[in-house]
Amino acid sequence: MLGQKELIELLVSHNAPVKSKNSEGWSTLAEAISYGDRDTITLLLQKLKQQSKEAMDDRRPQLINALSKMDDFYMELKWDFQSWVPLVSRMLPSDVCRIHKKGASLRLDTTLVDFNNMRWERGDISFLFTGQTSSGARPAHSLTVIDNTLRVYQRVRHEECDAELEDEVNIMMSSDIVSAQMSMKEITFARAQSGWIFRADKKEVVGKYSADFYCLNGLCIDSHKRREHLTAEDLIKNKQLVENLTKGSTSPSASGPEQLPRRSSLPPPAPPAVSWHEYISAPSGAPPLLARPRVMKHNTKTFRATVAMSEEFPLTVSMLLSVLEIIAPFKHFAKLRDFVQMKLPPGFPVKIDIPILPTVSAKITFQEFEFRPDLPDSLFTIPPHYIEDQYRFPDL
Repeated sequence: MLGQKELIELLVSHNAPVKSKNSEGWSTLAEAISYGDRDTITLLLQKLKQQSKEAMDDRRPQLINALSKMDDFYMELKWDFQSWVPLVSRMLPSDVCRIHKKGASLRLDTTLVDFNNMRWERGDISFLFTGQTSSGARPAHSLTVIDNTLRVYQRVRHEECDAELEDEVNIMMSSDIVSAQMSMKEITFARAQSGWIFRADKKEVVGKYSADFYCLNGLCIDSHKRREHLTAEDLIKNKQLVENLTKGSTSPSASGPEQLPRRSSLPPPAPPAVSWHEYISAPSGAPPLLARPRVMKHNTKTFRATVAMSEEFPLTVSMLLSVLEIIAPFKHFAKLRDFVQMKLPPGFPVKIDIPILPTVSAKITFQEFEFRPDLPDSLFTIPPHYIEDQYRFPDL
């Protein structure tokens, strides 16, 4: 990142993909945060959100078609979150998600509302996805979140106001630049064993379905953190936040959450003393440094995950992927989708134990599944006596 703002604006105006990464896995936005020009960070963040929405819109007809072709069903899956970090595990929740599907509509019911002041807020929440109207047209609002306890609902907006975008930029400019990827290049599956003396392939009934258990070997999370753009004050505050989290503190500060001040652009780094010839002659994968000197930490953690596969489960993996793509904006479901996209052993993954963060793993169990041709339309509509509240879920 050389700070060539005119060139960046030209590329963005021609819809250059902001998600593109360099040979080291860093995105355009990550390099912009390192360089520290606020206008450039804001421009790229806006474009990234726009391109993500456009990509989803392009996929929408295919997803709606796949959803419509499935028989209507009810599915129930349980999430159990765990951590090896002392005291963190006590803050991690468990939840039973209930998914109803009818035509091109989905309903997801959950008890997890939000995470505030180091605690999970529970409630009775429903997410309604409407793929198309009864006439086959695209609805004005596709995704709605309902608080059944307060009897209010909120339409999910796809555009952020300027204040929300400014806050997001402030957070980016005062936090580590993190790149964490689940490496699946060397993953192998081996049948899990049971028994102490007489060892045998492990088989269990999960829900109603007989399943074969497999161990995943070679699964690791590779994480990089960069902080060359942070001040000494930023480092102290971020360290304190992590310490509060690991200690289970529910009071990050005596006066409550601190409002982040507006971050100004950083002074640009010194111009690189690299000629064009030196740059193009550099070894592949080892380009000369052109921007701010990096301050980086690298960590690789290996996990031993397990998966239970059942050939009796009535849903196929491809069907599950279509459902997960619709609800993937919810981060833990996105992790499940990424895992299911692997080349799994035969059957359907009725029970999965996988890492979702370097310190947190999730156990997902598909407890119930039934094809239900008689699901009422009322499940997929907002109750008429509920009131719209645009600010019930401020992060949506």
